[in-house]
Amino acid sequence: MSGVRKGCPFFRPTVLASPLVASAAKASHICRLDAMTLVLQVAGKTDVGVVRTNNEDNLGYDTRAGIFVVCDGMGGQAAGERASKIAVDTVLAYFSPASQEGDNRVVGATFDGVSERANALARAIQLANQAIFEEAALNPAQAGMGSTIVAVLVEGNLCSIANVGDSRVYLVRGGTIQQLTSDHSLLMEQVRRGLMTAEEAEQSVLQNVIVRALGSEEIIESDLADHELLPGDILLLCSDGLTRRLKDQSILDLLGRTPDLNQACDQLIEAAKAAGSDDNITSLLVQVVSPSWRDRLFGSKRQWQNSI
Repeated sequence: MSGVRKGCPFFRPTVLASPLVASAAKASHICRLDAMTLVLQVAGKTDVGVVRTNNEDNLGYDTRAGIFVVCDGMGGQAAGERASKIAVDTVLAYFSPASQEGDNRVVGATFDGVSERANALARAIQLANQAIFEEAALNPAQAGMGSTIVAVLVEGNLCSIANVGDSRVYLVRGGTIQQLTSDHSLLMEQVRRGLMTAEEAEQSVLQNVIVRALGSEEIIESDLADHELLPGDILLLCSDGLTRRLKDQSILDLLGRTPDLNQACDQLIEAAKAAGSDDNITSLLVQVVSPSWRDRLFGSKRQWQNSI
């Protein structure tokens, strides 16, 4: 099996990419979900971290369409920043209310066993993959660039999740935390095959080698899943700069004692730094709440955050 090491010269099979953020960038918004009159509260932040000089992570969301995206890029000569920005922008544009092209914009397989909503995510991600692959092919300086992606598409009280690479989505519900995605990394493949334990994987120097990423091949396959949302749920989309050093229980404890989402994003990133993270760090929090009387009467303003 071959893979790509993030932050290092790579082999051909798999890659990652992301944009430059000299300082921390964040945003927070609220939107209303019409189908179940649920309210989404959103906050996101990306940070360069304590070791690197550039930020190859990126994030974006559009509450009008219910789409939320985090990407972690890789590649030399700023190619990582470019690839992750392409990925975020392409997926947001695919679901943009202003777009008139819809599903006709991409060719690709339809996946059985998941909703049309999940298949729409897969098509958007394939478009992003195609855009990165083609730009790298045209520019020798960007050869081998790529990006991870995690994306959530919310519709009413339902959501679909897609991922490529080792960025993650977590669900926090009722005092518990559950990872909803599976890492496409060399180590996790070995853990799934019983070749090593999760504890051994945590100590390995190969934690940054992934086996699937946007831009590595002309066609990419996303992992897809559908879930139901309940009031009180929190979805965390994040890059591996957060989770490589921060344990699931630490994430749960921090979110449990920090109700403000902006503060929670800040504290998650600071906790990852304190735990020794040597990578860019991104946290995007989406909380589902019951509407207030004001929300029921007037609705909530829908907002969006473009790529950084």
